Amino acid sequence: MPLLDVLLRVTTVTATLLALSLPPTVGLGRLRSIYRYGIRKRIADVLPYFVFLGIVLGVMGTFRNIGADLSWIVGVEISSYILDFEGGTVIRWLQSFESPLATSYFSGVYIYGYVYLLIFPFLAYLLADDLQPFRTLTVAYAFNYVVGILLYVTFIAYGPRNYPIGVEQLLYDTWPQSQLLTSEVNVNTNVFPSLHSSVATTIAILAVRTRDRYPLWTLIAVPLAVSVCLSTMYLAIHWATDVVAGIALAVVAVTFAERYHDRFTAFIERARARTRDAYRDLRS
Repeated sequence: MPLLDVLLRVTTVTATLLALSLPPTVGLGRLRSIYRYGIRKRIADVLPYFVFLGIVLGVMGTFRNIGADLSWIVGVEISSYILDFEGGTVIRWLQSFESPLATSYFSGVYIYGYVYLLIFPFLAYLLADDLQPFRTLTVAYAFNYVVGILLYVTFIAYGPRNYPIGVEQLLYDTWPQSQLLTSEVNVNTNVFPSLHSSVATTIAILAVRTRDRYPLWTLIAVPLAVSVCLSTMYLAIHWATDVVAGIALAVVAVTFAERYHDRFTAFIERARARTRDAYRDLRS
Protein backbone atom coordinates (compact mmCIF):
# COMPACT_ATOMS: atom_id res chain seq x y z
CA MET A 1 0.00 0.00 0.00
CA PRO A 2 1.39 3.44 -0.92
CA LEU A 3 0.48 5.02 2.44
CA LEU A 4 2.09 2.14 4.31
CA ASP A 5 5.25 2.59 2.25
CA VAL A 6 5.37 6.29 3.16
CA LEU A 7 4.80 5.53 6.85
CA LEU A 8 7.53 2.89 6.80
CA ARG A 9 9.92 5.33 5.18
CA VAL A 10 9.17 8.05 7.74
CA THR A 11 9.48 5.56 10.61
CA THR A 12 12.83 4.27 9.36
CA VAL A 13 14.34 7.72 8.88
CA THR A 14 13.02 8.99 12.22
CA ALA A 15 14.27 5.93 14.10
CA THR A 16 17.70 6.36 12.54
CA LEU A 17 17.86 10.02 13.53
CA LEU A 18 16.80 9.18 17.09
CA ALA A 19 19.35 6.39 17.39
CA LEU A 20 22.15 8.64 16.16
CA SER A 21 21.31 11.69 18.28
CA LEU A 22 20.01 10.31 21.59
CA PRO A 23 23.28 8.82 22.97
CA PRO A 24 25.47 11.93 22.45
CA THR A 25 22.69 14.23 23.67
CA VAL A 26 21.69 12.37 26.82
CA GLY A 27 25.03 10.69 27.45
CA LEU A 28 25.92 7.02 27.36
CA GLY A 29 26.43 6.95 31.11
CA ARG A 30 22.94 8.27 31.74
CA LEU A 31 21.43 5.79 29.29
CA ARG A 32 23.20 2.87 31.00
CA SER A 33 22.15 4.07 34.44
CA ILE A 34 18.49 4.44 33.49
CA TYR A 35 18.47 1.10 31.70
CA ARG A 36 20.01 -0.77 34.63
CA TYR A 37 18.26 0.81 37.57
CA GLY A 38 15.20 2.80 36.66
CA ILE A 39 13.65 2.36 33.24
CA ARG A 40 10.55 0.51 34.44
CA LYS A 41 9.88 2.96 37.25
CA ARG A 42 10.48 5.92 34.95
CA ILE A 43 8.00 4.56 32.40
CA ALA A 44 5.47 3.95 35.18
CA ASP A 45 5.99 7.53 36.39
CA VAL A 46 5.24 9.06 32.99
CA LEU A 47 2.53 6.65 31.82
CA PRO A 48 -0.39 8.78 33.13
CA TYR A 49 0.98 11.77 31.23
CA PHE A 50 1.13 9.76 28.01
CA VAL A 51 -2.44 8.62 28.66
CA PHE A 52 -3.54 12.21 29.22
CA LEU A 53 -1.89 13.40 26.02
CA GLY A 54 -3.29 10.44 24.09
CA ILE A 55 -6.81 11.26 25.26
CA VAL A 56 -6.39 14.91 24.28
CA LEU A 57 -5.02 14.04 20.84
CA GLY A 58 -7.73 11.42 20.29
CA VAL A 59 -10.56 13.75 21.26
CA MET A 60 -9.19 16.65 19.24
CA GLY A 61 -8.50 14.35 16.28
CA THR A 62 -12.13 13.27 16.29
CA PHE A 63 -13.21 16.87 16.65
CA ARG A 64 -10.96 17.86 13.75
CA ASN A 65 -12.70 15.33 11.51
CA ILE A 66 -16.11 16.86 12.18
CA GLY A 67 -14.70 20.35 12.55
CA ALA A 68 -14.04 20.72 8.83
CA ASP A 69 -17.79 20.63 8.18
CA LEU A 70 -18.61 22.57 11.34
CA SER A 71 -16.29 25.40 10.38
CA TRP A 72 -18.39 26.14 7.29
CA ILE A 73 -21.31 26.76 9.64
CA VAL A 74 -19.66 28.71 12.46
CA GLY A 75 -16.28 29.68 11.00
CA VAL A 76 -15.04 32.88 9.40
CA GLU A 77 -13.31 32.78 6.00
CA ILE A 78 -10.04 34.72 6.30
CA SER A 79 -8.09 33.57 3.23
CA SER A 80 -8.98 36.73 1.30
CA TYR A 81 -7.75 38.94 4.15
CA ILE A 82 -4.45 37.08 4.35
CA LEU A 83 -4.08 37.24 0.57
CA ASP A 84 -4.74 40.99 0.57
CA PHE A 85 -2.29 41.49 3.43
CA GLU A 86 0.57 39.35 2.11
CA GLY A 87 -0.11 38.96 -1.57
CA GLY A 88 2.29 36.03 -1.68
CA THR A 89 5.30 38.33 -1.29
CA VAL A 90 7.04 36.28 1.39
CA ILE A 91 6.38 32.95 -0.34
CA ARG A 92 7.60 34.20 -3.71
CA TRP A 93 10.74 35.63 -2.09
CA LEU A 94 11.54 32.32 -0.40
CA GLN A 95 10.88 30.38 -3.60
CA SER A 96 13.22 32.72 -5.47
CA PHE A 97 15.98 30.64 -3.83
CA GLU A 98 14.44 27.44 -5.20
CA SER A 99 16.89 24.73 -6.16
CA PRO A 100 16.82 20.92 -6.09
CA LEU A 101 18.99 20.97 -2.96
CA ALA A 102 16.82 23.52 -1.14
CA THR A 103 13.63 21.70 -2.10
CA SER A 104 15.01 18.36 -0.94
CA TYR A 105 16.16 19.92 2.33
CA PHE A 106 12.91 21.67 3.18
CA SER A 107 10.81 18.70 2.07
CA GLY A 108 12.85 16.45 4.33
CA VAL A 109 12.59 18.90 7.20
CA TYR A 110 8.83 19.27 6.79
CA ILE A 111 8.23 15.51 6.93
CA TYR A 112 11.15 13.77 8.66
CA GLY A 113 12.55 16.66 10.65
CA TYR A 114 9.20 17.56 12.13
CA VAL A 115 8.42 14.00 13.25
CA TYR A 116 11.90 13.72 14.76
CA LEU A 117 11.40 17.06 16.51
CA LEU A 118 8.11 15.82 17.94
CA ILE A 119 9.47 12.59 19.38
CA PHE A 120 13.00 13.35 20.54
CA PRO A 121 12.21 15.65 23.50
CA PHE A 122 9.84 13.09 24.98
CA LEU A 123 12.66 10.54 25.03
CA ALA A 124 15.28 13.00 26.27
CA TYR A 125 13.09 14.44 29.02
CA LEU A 126 12.02 10.94 30.02
CA LEU A 127 15.68 10.24 30.73
CA ALA A 128 16.36 13.51 32.58
CA ASP A 129 17.13 13.66 36.30
CA ASP A 130 13.68 15.08 37.02
CA LEU A 131 10.44 14.93 35.07
CA GLN A 132 9.46 18.60 35.19
CA PRO A 133 10.53 19.26 31.56
CA PHE A 134 8.59 16.16 30.46
CA ARG A 135 5.43 17.32 32.24
CA THR A 136 5.80 20.85 30.88
CA LEU A 137 6.22 19.47 27.37
CA THR A 138 3.08 17.36 27.76
CA VAL A 139 0.97 20.36 28.81
CA ALA A 140 2.42 22.54 26.05
CA TYR A 141 1.72 19.90 23.39
CA ALA A 142 -1.85 19.48 24.60
CA PHE A 143 -2.40 23.24 24.67
CA ASN A 144 -1.08 23.62 21.12
CA TYR A 145 -3.41 20.99 19.71
CA VAL A 146 -6.53 22.01 21.62
CA VAL A 147 -6.19 25.69 20.76
CA GLY A 148 -4.95 24.94 17.24
CA ILE A 149 -7.93 22.72 16.37
CA LEU A 150 -10.37 25.25 17.84
CA LEU A 151 -8.80 27.96 15.69
CA TYR A 152 -9.06 25.71 12.64
CA VAL A 153 -12.80 25.46 13.24
CA THR A 154 -13.10 29.19 13.88
CA PHE A 155 -11.10 30.34 10.86
CA ILE A 156 -11.39 28.97 7.33
CA ALA A 157 -8.15 29.57 5.47
CA TYR A 158 -6.58 28.03 2.38
CA GLY A 159 -2.84 27.86 1.87
CA PRO A 160 -0.96 29.91 -0.74
CA ARG A 161 -0.62 26.94 -3.10
CA ASN A 162 -4.39 27.19 -3.70
CA TYR A 163 -4.13 30.66 -5.26
CA PRO A 164 -2.69 31.87 -8.59
CA ILE A 165 -0.04 34.07 -7.00
CA GLY A 166 2.99 32.70 -8.81
CA VAL A 167 4.09 30.08 -6.30
CA GLU A 168 4.69 26.35 -6.72
CA GLN A 169 3.59 23.48 -4.47
CA LEU A 170 7.12 22.13 -4.33
CA LEU A 171 6.55 19.34 -1.81
CA TYR A 172 3.86 17.57 -3.81
CA ASP A 173 5.60 18.20 -7.12
CA THR A 174 8.85 16.72 -5.77
CA TRP A 175 7.41 13.93 -3.62
CA PRO A 176 3.79 13.25 -4.68
CA GLN A 177 3.47 10.31 -2.25
CA SER A 178 3.83 12.68 0.70
CA GLN A 179 0.30 13.89 0.03
CA LEU A 180 -0.94 10.47 1.14
CA LEU A 181 0.47 11.21 4.59
CA THR A 182 -0.39 14.90 4.89
CA SER A 183 -3.98 14.30 3.77
CA GLU A 184 -4.42 11.96 6.74
CA VAL A 185 -3.63 14.69 9.26
CA ASN A 186 -4.49 17.92 7.45
CA VAL A 187 -7.49 19.51 5.78
CA ASN A 188 -6.80 22.09 3.08
CA THR A 189 -8.77 24.75 4.99
CA ASN A 190 -6.67 24.22 8.14
CA VAL A 191 -3.70 26.52 7.71
CA PHE A 192 -4.26 29.21 10.36
CA PRO A 193 -2.30 28.91 12.54
CA SER A 194 0.55 26.68 11.40
CA LEU A 195 0.71 23.83 13.91
CA HIS A 196 4.02 22.75 12.40
CA SER A 197 5.38 26.16 13.39
CA SER A 198 3.72 26.27 16.80
CA VAL A 199 4.85 22.82 17.91
CA ALA A 200 8.36 23.25 16.48
CA THR A 201 8.71 26.62 18.22
CA THR A 202 7.37 25.15 21.47
CA ILE A 203 10.07 22.48 21.34
CA ALA A 204 12.75 25.06 20.55
CA ILE A 205 11.71 27.27 23.49
CA LEU A 206 11.76 24.32 25.88
CA ALA A 207 15.12 23.23 24.46
CA VAL A 208 16.52 26.65 25.33
CA ARG A 209 14.94 26.40 28.78
CA THR A 210 16.68 23.05 29.35
CA ARG A 211 20.00 23.95 27.73
CA ASP A 212 21.88 23.30 30.98
CA ARG A 213 20.69 19.68 30.88
CA TYR A 214 21.03 19.06 27.16
CA PRO A 215 23.17 21.72 25.44
CA LEU A 216 23.53 19.60 22.30
CA TRP A 217 19.75 19.30 21.96
CA THR A 218 19.45 23.09 22.03
CA LEU A 219 21.92 23.30 19.15
CA ILE A 220 19.84 20.77 17.21
CA ALA A 221 16.31 21.90 18.10
CA VAL A 222 16.57 25.64 17.48
CA PRO A 223 17.93 25.52 13.89
CA LEU A 224 15.63 22.61 13.08
CA ALA A 225 12.59 24.49 14.40
CA VAL A 226 13.54 27.53 12.32
CA SER A 227 13.89 25.26 9.29
CA VAL A 228 10.45 23.75 9.93
CA CYS A 229 8.88 27.22 10.04
CA LEU A 230 10.66 28.25 6.84
CA SER A 231 9.77 24.97 5.12
CA THR A 232 6.04 25.56 5.54
CA MET A 233 6.39 28.81 3.58
CA TYR A 234 9.02 27.69 1.07
CA LEU A 235 6.81 24.72 0.14
CA ALA A 236 3.78 27.08 -0.16
CA ILE A 237 1.83 25.18 2.48
CA HIS A 238 1.41 28.12 4.87
CA TRP A 239 1.33 31.88 4.66
CA ALA A 240 3.78 33.93 6.71
CA THR A 241 0.74 35.03 8.73
CA ASP A 242 0.07 31.40 9.67
CA VAL A 243 3.66 30.96 10.80
CA VAL A 244 3.65 34.13 12.92
CA ALA A 245 0.37 33.01 14.50
CA GLY A 246 1.90 29.58 15.16
CA ILE A 247 4.93 31.12 16.85
CA ALA A 248 2.65 33.27 19.01
CA LEU A 249 0.64 30.17 19.94
CA ALA A 250 3.87 28.44 20.97
CA VAL A 251 4.83 31.29 23.29
CA VAL A 252 1.40 31.20 24.92
CA ALA A 253 1.51 27.39 25.17
CA VAL A 254 4.87 27.37 26.95
CA THR A 255 3.80 30.19 29.27
CA PHE A 256 0.60 28.32 30.12
CA ALA A 257 2.45 25.03 30.66
CA GLU A 258 5.01 26.58 32.98
CA ARG A 259 2.43 28.53 34.95
CA TYR A 260 0.09 25.60 35.50
CA HIS A 261 2.69 22.83 35.72
CA ASP A 262 2.16 22.23 39.45
CA ARG A 263 -1.64 22.11 39.15
CA PHE A 264 -1.42 19.73 36.22
CA THR A 265 0.97 17.46 38.09
CA ALA A 266 -1.31 17.42 41.14
CA PHE A 267 -4.29 16.57 38.91
CA ILE A 268 -2.46 13.67 37.26
CA GLU A 269 -1.22 12.32 40.59
CA ARG A 270 -4.74 12.44 42.06
CA ALA A 271 -6.03 10.58 39.01
CA ARG A 272 -3.23 8.04 39.41
CA ALA A 273 -4.10 7.48 43.09
CA ARG A 274 -7.81 7.10 42.36
CA THR A 275 -7.12 4.64 39.56
CA ARG A 276 -4.84 2.63 41.84
CA ASP A 277 -7.48 2.59 44.60
CA ALA A 278 -10.21 1.56 42.17
CA TYR A 279 -8.01 -1.26 40.86
CA ARG A 280 -7.36 -2.49 44.40
CA ASP A 281 -11.08 -2.40 45.18
CA LEU A 282 -11.81 -4.49 42.11
CA ARG A 283 -9.23 -7.07 43.12
CA SER A 284 -10.39 -7.32 46.73
